[in-house]
Amino acid sequence: MKKSLFATLFAILLMSVLVIGCKPAAKQPVSERIAKVWTARTVDENNTTVFTRGGTNNVRPAYSNFRLDLSSPTAVNLREFDNSSFSGQWEVQGENKLILKNLNPQPTGTNGTIEFTINTISDNELKLTRTTASQKTGGTMNVYTLSNP
Repeated sequence: MKKSLFATLFAILLMSVLVIGCKPAAKQPVSERIAKVWTARTVDENNTTVFTRGGTNNVRPAYSNFRLDLSSPTAVNLREFDNSSFSGQWEVQGENKLILKNLNPQPTGTNGTIEFTINTISDNELKLTRTTASQKTGGTMNVYTLSNP
């Protein structure tokens, strides 16, 4: 009888320790997860891949210059494929919207703001879709798959 009572109490204690010790890790906010320097891995313009890092037949090989620096909590530095550079602020709205604002100088065809939909995010990859057409690329809708080197 004592053995079965001891076994039952031990099982309850063990289950309690497992339940308490197996709490899921707290998920970091998107704003913390994307706070890195990102470079282009692939870029699609109007659903056509125009750049793949390391590719030999890239339509726009200059996307190797693309760099999105979100490493500061609020300041952004963006270098486009043509080496144009912009600085300003960035913020995340909700879980899936990245806004670059107060960009200086103002990018062509904008009021100093560029918005993206955050499609996917992992530790080393960020996939963004620009919400407005890019005049710099001829009015294309661009999808950027970025990596954190």
